[in-house]
Amino acid sequence: MPQPTQGDVHVNAPLTNISIAFIQQQQDFIASQVFPNIPVMKQSDRYFTYPKEYWFRSEADLRAISSESAGSGYTVDSTPTYFCDVWAVHKDIDDQIRANTDTPLDADRDATMFVTQQLLLKRDLDWGAAYFGTGIWGQDTVGEGTTPTWPGEAYPWDDYTNGNPMVDIANAQTAIQRQTALRPNTLVLGPEVYTALRNHPIVLDRIKYTQRGIVTLDLLAALFDVQRVVVANAVKNTGIEGQTQTASDYSFVFGKAALLLYVNPAPSILTPSAGYTFSWTGLFGGLGMGSRINRFRMEWLKSDRVEGEMSYDLKLIAPELGWFFSAIVS
Repeated sequence: MPQPTQGDVHVNAPLTNISIAFIQQQQDFIASQVFPNIPVMKQSDRYFTYPKEYWFRSEADLRAISSESAGSGYTVDSTPTYFCDVWAVHKDIDDQIRANTDTPLDADRDATMFVTQQLLLKRDLDWGAAYFGTGIWGQDTVGEGTTPTWPGEAYPWDDYTNGNPMVDIANAQTAIQRQTALRPNTLVLGPEVYTALRNHPIVLDRIKYTQRGIVTLDLLAALFDVQRVVVANAVKNTGIEGQTQTASDYSFVFGKAALLLYVNPAPSILTPSAGYTFSWTGLFGGLGMGSRINRFRMEWLKSDRVEGEMSYDLKLIAPELGWFFSAIVS
């Protein structure tokens, strides 16, 4: 007896309530979290710094009757500068593509999210290449599994027998504070380092009596006596476009390392910080982040262009306010 087939009674059509895209969350990009944002009206300018040695030396003296007070002073350095490069990327939307697009696809929304991701990833790649490495900060400590010598070496933090991240970070904090009078308040972790710390016996022992007994970022911050623990979760693809991508093409932007530093929570006059992000808002206006998304007509291409721009200078201000732990997990 003839019967209709599934193909006769149903024609596959796109679902309207779901689509799949691997979009990284904005909080996974950490450059502007670690180097606070400074909106600037000009692409380049100077800023003042006060050499710290004058401020940590007291020349106050006993004042005798009918005598002058002890004189003192300080210098100001006006040579430091910033320069905000402009980075841009676009995605074109062809008229025919837009007219033929099915729900739930939205060509304008998708293009906007795409170019935004491109710019945020670019900024994190720049920050990681410049500042998440050795030879940059006041002190480097490398993971060493055999008789390490502090401060240049420490047992890896995934060596659960010998490694002691609590002691290492506390010692680094004290050393930075001794040189700057500022105690580091931010700990940046590569994802593998975060995993190692979450499972470290010392950490688990410290939090076992808490209400939840689960290691969270807030608990880690409290344990390490910092205001924030920031996990640098951004992922990059180094594969060649057009070729089959493999697992080895994908990796975390930030490797098996950690950075302890002082970040000024409210930048203003007379306030140091390990670094600042100078964002050129004079070009773009907007919300003070030195970026904008434009859509404009490309009539000769019969397309609309969604273009993203971002202008910034990720500036190291005070290397003595940072301590870098490299290869700190195996």
